[in-house]
Amino acid sequence: MNCITDLKVLVTRPEKQAENLCFLLEQMGAIPVKMPVLEIVPLESDARIREVLTGIQAYQWLIFVSANAVNFVLDANNGKIPDLQDIKVIAIGKATANALQNVGIAADLVPKQGFNSEAVLALPELQHIKGVCFLIIRGLGGRELLREILIKRGARVDYLEVYQRIKPKVDTSPVEKLLYKQELGAIIVTSVEALNNLLKILGTKKLQLFSIPLVVISERIGKIAAELGFQEIIISQQPTDSALVEAIQKGRRSVRSY
Repeated sequence: MNCITDLKVLVTRPEKQAENLCFLLEQMGAIPVKMPVLEIVPLESDARIREVLTGIQAYQWLIFVSANAVNFVLDANNGKIPDLQDIKVIAIGKATANALQNVGIAADLVPKQGFNSEAVLALPELQHIKGVCFLIIRGLGGRELLREILIKRGARVDYLEVYQRIKPKVDTSPVEKLLYKQELGAIIVTSVEALNNLLKILGTKKLQLFSIPLVVISERIGKIAAELGFQEIIISQQPTDSALVEAIQKGRRSVRSY
């Protein structure tokens, strides 16, 4: 799969976040097949978000877990983020840091290796935090590891949840036809929730997915995918669109066995 010309690639990202990835795939000669398995929508209570932001000075650290966290908190607060003087800001990865930079906020810390809770928890600045107050800005639900470990280290941790992920209604017939003809050459999935939704949306057709190379953004997602039944798993080096396309190009040389 080193050459991806005419390769049909299933892109499962939310519709509004898939455009650049599809463009890059097309630039490399591939044929993106869009079927969003997640939809990112705001939470109903903007008033609750604004209330928390009004008291932002109670925290010493803010952790933004995604670019969506940045964008949705802005949407809920009339495009503004309160004065963060004397408050340190952590971005979970480069995309989140870029989203902050776009609104004039420079992240104080961004993990150099990794782009997940484990990478944040490994930061030297977060090893001795007894009595420190953190606010994690994220979507509704998700992993609890970050909060749990920070609390074990003696910190006080609150959540500000500014968006939610839902399973959209999608027309699966184009993908089902490709599966029937065995013409789907790769699948891109960027979260465990998206992976689970993909299988739920396709129902009984999901068994046909397991022999198709699956491109994911972390070892953790790859391990879960293997447990679900996927046989060929390619791990992207970064969660960026360009890294995902590069992972497809490298193909079997990057396949993991679990």
